[in-house]
Amino acid sequence: MENLDKKEIRDIAAVLEKAGFEAYLVGGCLRDILIGQKPKDWDITTNAKPEDIQRIFADFAGATADKPATVYENDFGTVGIKTGSEDETLKIVEVTTYRLEGKYTDKRHPDEIKFAKTVEEDLGRRDFTVNALALSLFGKEGKIIDPFNGQEDLKNKIIRAVGDPNKRFEEDALRLLRAVRFAAQLNFTIEEKTEQAVKKNAGLLEFISKERIRDEFSKLLMTDGAIFGIRKMEETGLLKYVIPELEEGIDMAQNKHHIYSIYEHNVRSLEYAVKNNFSLELRLSALLHDVGKPKSKRGEGPDATFYGHQVVGERMAIQILDRLRYPKEMIERVALLIREHMFVYDPETVTDAGARRLLRRVGSENINDLLLLREADRIGSGVPKAQPYRLRHLKFRLEKVSKDPVSAKMLKINGEDIMSELKILPGPKVGFILSVILEEVLDDPSLNEEGSLIARAKFLGQMEDKKLAEMAKFAKKSADEAQTRIEEEIKQKYFVE
Repeated sequence: MENLDKKEIRDIAAVLEKAGFEAYLVGGCLRDILIGQKPKDWDITTNAKPEDIQRIFADFAGATADKPATVYENDFGTVGIKTGSEDETLKIVEVTTYRLEGKYTDKRHPDEIKFAKTVEEDLGRRDFTVNALALSLFGKEGKIIDPFNGQEDLKNKIIRAVGDPNKRFEEDALRLLRAVRFAAQLNFTIEEKTEQAVKKNAGLLEFISKERIRDEFSKLLMTDGAIFGIRKMEETGLLKYVIPELEEGIDMAQNKHHIYSIYEHNVRSLEYAVKNNFSLELRLSALLHDVGKPKSKRGEGPDATFYGHQVVGERMAIQILDRLRYPKEMIERVALLIREHMFVYDPETVTDAGARRLLRRVGSENINDLLLLREADRIGSGVPKAQPYRLRHLKFRLEKVSKDPVSAKMLKINGEDIMSELKILPGPKVGFILSVILEEVLDDPSLNEEGSLIARAKFLGQMEDKKLAEMAKFAKKSADEAQTRIEEEIKQKYFVE
C-alpha cells in the first residue's frame, strides 16, 4: 500500500507484537493513505495500556534515562513515541490504547475514559466513518477493520457520522466544524442526515473553547476547499457562532462599481487568496477586509458609499481575531493590512514622497502582502485583472524608493549623534528634531547626508522646546493631511471608499 511502508511504523509495530500486544494504524493517516495522499501525522491504536507502552518502549530508538523515548502528558491514553526520524510527520508517532468514552456533559470532553477490549469498540467512538477504519500492522498484506463502511464512503466521497450524528455532535461539538472542514479538505459532500444534524446542533459550538474553534477554522481556511467550507458554514448556521460579523453583509448591495454583495465580495476575495496559496494571515485579511462595510454604508443604490470602512473594519477584525484567540502579532498584521488596503495608486497622484510615506506607514516587511491583498480585493470585485497598469506602476515606484529613508532608523544620524553634537541629555527634544528631519527627508531623500543633517539638527536645537514640538507635530500633520486630501479626492472621483 503506497505511503505505508515506513520503517518507523514497522519498528513500533514490531515492539508491540513482540510484547504480545495488537497494533493497528487508525484515523486520518489511514484515511489519507487509502485515498492516495501523504499522511500529515501517524496514529496507532493498541490493546496495550499506557503504562505498558511506556515500559516496552523504554529503550526504543536509543532512548536513555535522560532522554526517554515516550511522552505521556494527557488523560486520554495516548503515548507519544519518539522515533528519531528526520521526517517531521514521523518524529513522534502517537500510540493510543483502545478506548470507550462515557457521557460528554460539557459537549467537549468525555466525563471519563474507559479502555476498550477490541479495536472494533474503539472505532465505534470515532467521529466519521472515513476516520473509523483500522489497518492491522501485523502480516504482509494487513487487514482493514471497517465496521461502519468507511471504505464505501471514501469511494463515494461522503462525510458521514458514525452511528447517530446527533449523538456524535452532542459528545463533542467541535465535530460540527470538523465535518465541514473534512468536506472542504477532501472535496467530499456531507451526507444528508449528518448535515441536518449539523444544522440542528450548530448552537452547541458555544460550548467549545475559542482556541479549539480557532485551530479548526484555521485548518479549514488553509484547505483548497476553503470557499466551499465558508459557504457551508453559512448554510448550516455555524458561521454565526464563529464570525457572525460576516453575515451582516449577506444580500447587502454595494454600488455601481461592485457586482457582488458585501458578503459575496469577501468570500470571492478569499477565493483568490486560496488559489494563489496565500498565507493564513492573508487569507484572514482577504475574508475580513471589508467586514466594516455594513456598518459604514451610507445611502442606497448605485451611488452608495462606505467611507472609512477600512478603519471600522480594522477595529472589527481586532475584536474578531482576539475573540478567537489568535496570536497578538498575527492580529496586529491583519489589522494593519485591513486598515491600509484602500491605498491610492493613481500614477498621476502618487509621488515618490507618497510612496515613501506608504512604506513608512505599512513597513517594508508588509508592503508585498498589502499589494497581494489589494489584488484579492480587485478580483473579488469581479474585475478581470489582479494587477492593472496603475498597480504595476505603484510597484515600480515602491521599488524605486525602497532604498530611500522611510523611518528614523534609516537617517544618516541618530539620537546619540544629536545629543553628542548639541551636548544635550536624552529627552523629548531629541525626538522632535528627528521627526522634523525625517519629514524633510521623506520629501527630499538627497538631504539624507550626515553633514547636512547635523547642521540642520544644530539649527533646530536652538529653538525652544515648545516651538520645536509644534514644528514636529505640524510637519507630520501637514504631510498626512496632504496625502489624505489627495486620497479623498480620488476616492470620491471614482466612488471608491
